[in-house]
Amino acid sequence: MGKHILVVDDSKTIRNLVAFVLKAEGFKVSTAEDGLDAMEKLYNLDPVDLIVSDVNMPRMDGFTFIKNIRMQDAYKDIPIIVLSTEGQEKDIQTGLNIGANLYMVKPAQPEKMVRNIKMLLG
Repeated sequence: MGKHILVVDDSKTIRNLVAFVLKAEGFKVSTAEDGLDAMEKLYNLDPVDLIVSDVNMPRMDGFTFIKNIRMQDAYKDIPIIVLSTEGQEKDIQTGLNIGANLYMVKPAQPEKMVRNIKMLLG
């Protein structure tokens, strides 16, 4: 089985779309609807190799989620790609400063996203 990717987004459409693209590339995909759901999944699933996370979500937003996992030894080195509609420079800088490896603005081109994921997992 391919690498395991966790997709975190409150939009079911986006979750399904990203999961579809990644599964077609041979990745194992799990999904979560917000940061809290994602934390639970991280603790209970097979080890995750990479996370793709939105920023604006209920209960726990993407930035809080990233900060939380970066504080935990078990997860501090997992590559994280932020996938958000927030494309302003300050949002991008915040995402990278708190520990995201890459920041992509929606709508992301599937080929570019897959290329970035493969690069980070390389």
